[in-house]
Amino acid sequence: MSKADDLPRRSRGRPRTQPIDEQAAPVQALDRGLTVLRTLAKDSGLTLTDIALRLGMPPSSAHRILATLQKHGFAEFDGSAQEWSVGIEAFRVGNAYLVGTNLLEAAREFMRRLMDETGETANLAIADNGEVVFLSQVESHNPIRAFFRPGTRGHLHASGIGKALLANMGRDEVETILQRRGLPEFTPKTLTSPNALYANLAATHARGWSFDDEERYLGMRCIAAPVFNGFGEAIAGISVSGPTVRFPDGKIAEIGPVVKRAADEVTAKIGGRAPALESD
Repeated sequence: MSKADDLPRRSRGRPRTQPIDEQAAPVQALDRGLTVLRTLAKDSGLTLTDIALRLGMPPSSAHRILATLQKHGFAEFDGSAQEWSVGIEAFRVGNAYLVGTNLLEAAREFMRRLMDETGETANLAIADNGEVVFLSQVESHNPIRAFFRPGTRGHLHASGIGKALLANMGRDEVETILQRRGLPEFTPKTLTSPNALYANLAATHARGWSFDDEERYLGMRCIAAPVFNGFGEAIAGISVSGPTVRFPDGKIAEIGPVVKRAADEVTAKIGGRAPALESD
């Protein structure tokens, strides 16, 4: 046996009893940058001298940090007034956390009720990089049911929530997604023609809810409606999905408005608003 074998083995991972702030010193540049950003968030329109004095750092150091924040959109500079303020990117980052947290919490209540009303599995998903991503699900009590693990991704054109989101995007944005992702066929009912998809999206937009008629999985149907943010942008979708035998043609028109109502209630809960429909 070598001497190395006699040495005590170092345990892997971080000791559970040791506080996080004792594990490693903070990255100084990042720490100072975030401190400057917080200062800007408290009072908009600060001069370089104001910021340096408040933080007790040399103006040259404060300026380098501000220039870096400006480069990434986290700070803005008004040359005429010689004042610094928070940039739009700071809003985007903060709003992403706020919307994500509120969305999951707000949707849960209405997803449970939707499942109770329809007897089918309720889903919550968003669009990301041209795909639909499932975030949460309230499962039906029926033995045969749809199941999407959180984080599951899929093609927008072959998904109820995906089509609800596409129907509320601009034509250019939809075309960009189709060029990047294509229209792969999953079942004989998948919409693989751009014209067929556009017609379907137009109908979806007009009535306020989408219908996935076995377009991803044979024997499974889905009805979905969009959730909007405060700018009237579709940021997520609510749906119910299950076996086609429990979604007969005669019930589709009944379930659609129920799903739309649930999505509208989530929209209201997060302070969103549906965009006004264009009149002819």
